[in-house]
This record gives sequence, C-alpha cells and structure tokens, in this order.
Amino acid sequence: MQHHQLRFEKGFTVVAGNARSQAALMILAAGESAGGPDNRHQGADQWLYVIGGEGTAVVDGQPHPLRAGVLLLVERGEAHEIRNTGDGPLRTLDLYVPPAYTEAGDTLPAGEG
Repeated sequence: MQHHQLRFEKGFTVVAGNARSQAALMILAAGESAGGPDNRHQGADQWLYVIGGEGTAVVDGQPHPLRAGVLLLVERGEAHEIRNTGDGPLRTLDLYVPPAYTEAGDTLPAGEG
C-alpha cells in the first residue's frame, strides 16, 4: 500500500509507482507545452486527468480540448503533445501502465518498467 499527499509544483514529477504502474504530476505554465510529434511512450499507456486549467492535447495529429475533469487515454505508441492554452497553469495527474519513467523523470525504454 502506498499513500501520498500530492503537491503541484512546476514541471513534471513522478510521485508514486510500483513495477506495474506509475503516477506523475505535470504542471505547465501559460503558453508552455510538453511533448511533440516525436513524443511516444512505446511501452506504456498514459491516462491524463486534468485537475485544473485549459489546454489542448494533440494525439497523432488530432487536437483534443483539455479542461478540469477531462480524462484522456494516450495509448502506447501514439505521438502526443500537451499545450497550455489558458491564462493560468495547466495541472494534470498522469498514470502510466506500465511505468514510463524513472523516479528522476527520465524516459524508460519500452519493456523496462
């Protein structure tokens, strides 16, 4: 069992996980983006839940609006970018199955979660 109090700080932070799944927080300031056409998780699905703010997720070239309460599944191998299009921070809770990052936030190669 794990129990964590989440603190939304700037950037991307892995906050919890085990050998089968992982949770991370992402905070993008107004105008910032993360990812791009070459950003893919070859070994993990990513569930992105928007806690607050507004933005756009571009998944395999298709835009999807983001706002508080939206849950988005980015399947393994799909190219994706997250853009903050609002005036304030875009805050998301991201779940990866299996893990996609080391505890330091470095990308894991496919199959090494």
